[in-house]
Amino acid sequence: MTRQRRSDPRPVIETPCVRLCVIDPETRLCEGCRRSLDEIAAWGRMTPEQRRAIMDALPGRV
Repeated sequence: MTRQRRSDPRPVIETPCVRLCVIDPETRLCEGCRRSLDEIAAWGRMTPEQRRAIMDALPGRV
């Protein structure tokens, strides 16, 4: 008898995370994804529209 894997019912959440999590002490932004700690902490509770707005702003963050 073979076991079948159940598919994960959780939705996939788009994220800019690149698994390089280092917070710059001056900018207080993650050096990998350029999000703030507040944005990172709230990411899973944000609407897709809120996440998209942040992702659209990331390229302009230095």
